[in-house]
Amino acid sequence: MRASLTTSLLAIALCACTSTSLAADAAPVTPQGGGIVGLGVTTSTVFQQGQSSFSGIALRMRIRNAALRPNVEFLPTMEYWENNSHIDEYNIRTRRRDATFGADVRWVFDSKRTWQPYAGAGFALHFLNDELQSLHYGNESNGLVRGGLAALGGVEFNLGARIGSFLELKFHDVSQYRQVKFNTGLSWNF
Repeated sequence: MRASLTTSLLAIALCACTSTSLAADAAPVTPQGGGIVGLGVTTSTVFQQGQSSFSGIALRMRIRNAALRPNVEFLPTMEYWENNSHIDEYNIRTRRRDATFGADVRWVFDSKRTWQPYAGAGFALHFLNDELQSLHYGNESNGLVRGGLAALGGVEFNLGARIGSFLELKFHDVSQYRQVKFNTGLSWNF
């Protein structure tokens, strides 16, 4: 199931990017140019494999390369979430964290409206940490680093010349720590 979901998401993103790039009469999303074209801040609702949902935050840049189509954007991203739980009756406290450093590539579909859909894929390193504090079990900590593919899709809304917002669904395929994130955020365009 996991392999077919990952393969399906990546295939959809690849087909969408390929079919749109073949359209000869497609108008560019923005004028030609390269470099950093925007910054975004994100809040996330994270659904991790085997866990309840919790919140996260992220910061990302949008970069374009003048040699490529203006629809292609590179998104270096830093994401972080932390989930704390405690059971006072048994004096047990747990904390799970994930600091993620990733790079995604997305295709922004041409749209003559104030909103633009996009889809993409990428790779990220996840710095995961689990901690347990308990009188009975003592204090335990487990940290590890895992890499994983990511797939994303969303809609960006242009609120003005320099500011926008977005809604996004992102999947991180991290072995034993798979995550689905519902992201909302604001972007600042240069």
